[in-house]
Parts: sequence; structure tokens; C-alpha cells
Amino acid sequence: MINLEQLTSKVCEIAIEGGKYLASERKTFQKDKVIEKGSHDYVSYVDKETEKLLVKKLSELLPEATFITEEKTVKFEEKDYCWIIDPLDGTTNYINDNTPYCVSIALSHKSELLIGVIYEVCRDECFYAWKDGKAYLNGTQIHVSDKGSLNQSFVELGLPYNAKAYKPVINHLMDELYGRASCIRINGSAASDLCYVAAGRFDLYIEAYINIWDFAAGALIVQEAGGNITNFSGEDFMKGHHIVASNTLVHNEAVKLLTPFLGSL
Repeated sequence: MINLEQLTSKVCEIAIEGGKYLASERKTFQKDKVIEKGSHDYVSYVDKETEKLLVKKLSELLPEATFITEEKTVKFEEKDYCWIIDPLDGTTNYINDNTPYCVSIALSHKSELLIGVIYEVCRDECFYAWKDGKAYLNGTQIHVSDKGSLNQSFVELGLPYNAKAYKPVINHLMDELYGRASCIRINGSAASDLCYVAAGRFDLYIEAYINIWDFAAGALIVQEAGGNITNFSGEDFMKGHHIVASNTLVHNEAVKLLTPFLGSL
């Protein structure tokens, strides 16, 4: 029987180690070593080397687990336990010496999320949660906000790489929320956005065309902090590639905004 609290503590250490490597490499980072793997979707040796470090350390923790990783430095195998890794969430921020960027690690068992750990490098903040164990930031329990309407909300909107398909959605959201919500921000890191919802810094986060390694760890942290996370239709966020994360109180309002686009994403 796995002790999730103890395992989470060890995963935090590994995430922080990966983050320290990112911070060290950032000091001498050279943009000419960046590869564009998709339209405005970048990768560098830093992503890959960080991923290799994480895979090695996590393999030692739980040898029976397989991996789903963004940079695919390790082959996926069908196993009950699975580590879901984004070695550098916020790559474009990192390349341009901007903030935030994170290391994100989740553990699932037969598709059920058990552990979520995200280390936000720039603020030296480690967010973490384990199933039925609450959510924490650097040892202190965190909870979502208590804002009761979109009119009061501090909203985070993601801008995915699939600009052509998502442009009608983001234009609609900006039209509906700009001047109505308390404030709107775009950070460039899905992992940190989810953590900020969990910590009550944001009340709502919406994004589409993102992958499981972008949101798995953060999703559990939001849930354990008392928040809600679904897809655009208000159903299981693990089905699909679009998510709405909130403090729960504004969730239904937010999902209603997305109703016109349910068949097009």
C-alpha cells in the first residue's frame, strides 16, 4: 500500500531539484539552441535534460510505474501506475527570461489522479496535493477564493498555440469578461495558472488545446483546495483538451459562456 503523503514529499524534492536545474541553466541559456516543434511551440535541451532527470528519480521511487511525458524521452507502457510529467511548463516564458515557469508532476493509478506536485521556479513555490489529503504551498494549506460572481472575479485566460481554431473563443471571452470581471490576466503557464486558482490568487482559469501533462498535477491541486475543474461542457476534464478551473462558486457562470463553442473544439 502506497503512503501518498510520504511519496508526495519525495516528489516535491524531485520537482524542486528539476526546478533548480532550470534556474541554473537559465543564467547561460542561448536562444539559438531552441527548436520550434510546432507553430510557436518551442523546445530546447533544457526541457529534455530536465525530463530525463525527473524520469530517473521517479523511476527509483516507483519502479512499477510508466510515464507520459511532454518531450517523450521515455517510452509509454501500459501499467496501472503512471507518472505524468511536464519538465518545463511555460517554455516560451523561460526562453524569453520571463515568468512564470514550472516543473509539473502527477501520479495516476488507472486514470485516477493520486498526486500532484508543481514547483514554480521563479517564486520558489512548491504546490502539492495527494488524493483526500488537501492542498499545500510550501507546507501551508491553501484553499480557493470565496468570490461569488464573475463580476468580482480575477480571471486567467490561456492562449493556446492553436490560434486559428481558438480565436473565436478568446474573442468571445474577452468581449464577455473585459470590463465585467475584476481583472483579466494571461500568464503563459497552465500549471501555475491552476495553482494560482487553488491558492485563491485567481478565481477562474479557462484554456483549450492543452495536454494532460499541462493540467494533470494542477487539476488535483485545485480539487484538493476545494475548487472545481471540468471541460468546457462541465464534464470530466480528463476527457478532451479544454478546461475550466474555478473556485466552484463561479463555475456554472463560466461554463455558460462557453456553450456556443462546444461542438467546434
